[in-house]
Amino acid sequence: MPNAPRVVIVGGGFGGLSAARALGGEPVDVTLVDRRNHHVFQPLLYQVATATLSPGDIASPIRWILRRYRNVRVLMADVAKVDVAGRTLDLADGGSLPYDYAIVAPGASHAYFGHDEWAPMAPGLKSLDDALEIRRRMLTAFERAEREEDHDARDRLLTFVIVGGGPTGVELAGTLAEMARRTIREEFRNIVTSRTRIVLVDAGPTVLAAFPEPLRDVARTSLQRVGVEVVERTQVTAIDAGGVRLGDHYLPAATIVWAAGVAASPLVATMGMPLDRAGRVIVEPDLSIPGHPEVFVVGDAAAYLHQGDRPLPGVAQVAMQGASHAAAMILRRIAGQPTAPFRYRNYGSMAIVGRGSAVADFGWLRLTGFAAWVGWLFLHIAQLIGFRNRASVFVQWAAAYMTRQRSVRLITGSGTRR
Repeated sequence: MPNAPRVVIVGGGFGGLSAARALGGEPVDVTLVDRRNHHVFQPLLYQVATATLSPGDIASPIRWILRRYRNVRVLMADVAKVDVAGRTLDLADGGSLPYDYAIVAPGASHAYFGHDEWAPMAPGLKSLDDALEIRRRMLTAFERAEREEDHDARDRLLTFVIVGGGPTGVELAGTLAEMARRTIREEFRNIVTSRTRIVLVDAGPTVLAAFPEPLRDVARTSLQRVGVEVVERTQVTAIDAGGVRLGDHYLPAATIVWAAGVAASPLVATMGMPLDRAGRVIVEPDLSIPGHPEVFVVGDAAAYLHQGDRPLPGVAQVAMQGASHAAAMILRRIAGQPTAPFRYRNYGSMAIVGRGSAVADFGWLRLTGFAAWVGWLFLHIAQLIGFRNRASVFVQWAAAYMTRQRSVRLITGSGTRR
């Protein structure tokens, strides 16, 4: 589009896609840059990790998603720096992209609170690669336990620790418990998988801290009912190849998953802007950055402190609403109009805690049990991109519910065995 303002979007997650769609068909030249060629529906990554869904069920090529917007192009590249002074994106391969306006939505990375050395022993869950690695470790633990003759070593292999009691940790723990106690219990001969020990640990006073207390209590009870040990008010003080130290107690465990915290992508630190403790850019009320009204930061990378006394939660709705607002503000700037403050609208939170059990908080309505579970299922199917993914996920979930089986229990990859 000759002479049209150039808009670059960094990131093909919920925020980046929402921004690209909002600008699709507008009189701007849009370039979306992501290091991967696909968009991942992150809320369902844990189902790939627990062998319920395949990677292709929750991912779609970014080019395909944006194919109808003729003014939008997609580049697969790794952005090394956002040069706000020079108005360019510096790419890791030495290239660069000039821009007139930018929307930076690079997402988040794992936060180990100063202990990055824990990462090899306790992978987090942010990408398909992470999910496949966790699936490999979980399934391999059962296979190795089947061959293990030493009692203590077998117990260690059948102990799984999930660090972090947010929605990801709760959903992982509940689904893993169902798999161990229902799905695979008749497939092994030398181990009793129903005796698998699953420990969900959180340093805070409760799991699902963002939910109202009655829903937290329901979630905790539901997890305990399926055999998950819920350990609250306990910090992880060490992780090694043999297990994890919870406070002063050392727990031997072969599989540890990190779901305790996130930090903003290190890319935002290259912008030279003020950051909060989690590495997020402290943005202006309209989501632009100080001194550069042509650059907007949204989603997990933005510390929006203008609606309450703490940043907005790192959920898809925040990223999507923020990106749509940033796109609208760019169009207003192009038209010579003033921008408006961003205002997040909380449409509710949901978390599944096991087969037929979930909690949902919509503010005006709270649901638990089967009704919340059904609502969770259909909401997530509706939010998936593409008919094929929606149909595939629906079929997989229906089959899993009726047969208690998970059809993608495949051990792939060649990660380091522990």
